[in-house]
Amino acid sequence: MNPVTRDTRLYLDKSSTSPARSSHPIALAAATLAVLIAGIGGIMLWRAYGGSPPETERAVALTKQIQARTVQASEQLVEKTKGLEASQQESIDQLQSMQEELQSMRRLLAAQQADTKRLTDQVSTWKDTVDGLRQSFASTQASEQASAAPRNRNIRSRAHASRSGHRHRRSRS
Repeated sequence: MNPVTRDTRLYLDKSSTSPARSSHPIALAAATLAVLIAGIGGIMLWRAYGGSPPETERAVALTKQIQARTVQASEQLVEKTKGLEASQQESIDQLQSMQEELQSMRRLLAAQQADTKRLTDQVSTWKDTVDGLRQSFASTQASEQASAAPRNRNIRSRAHASRSGHRHRRSRS
């Protein structure tokens, strides 16, 4: 006979006679099932709380890379913003200094214009005075020329007389 068949028969024969022996394979199957369920549960618990599944590790690594890039981009933005603030402040300072220079130049221009106006008024006044003197001199010359002939004779005769008198006095002394 075949040994497998023989053992099966013996086993079947024995299992039908003894109720304790027939529950043994069920207990064994139940224990195996319990060990499998415990193993699967343990693996699930280990992945959920202790170990990370590869997808989660990749997601965490990707998140860290994104955060690092974000921090780097933020730092670059801060540096660029500081650079812009510095250049803007320089521009403001230059603009203020140019405005101060412009105000100073306007004050100087206003002072020069006031001086020019004052000098122009003085020149105009002097011109009017000179014109008045010219007219006065011209009218005086015209009146002197009209009376100059008789008067010049009187002046000549007086000058001649005073010269002869001076001669007499000199000779006497």
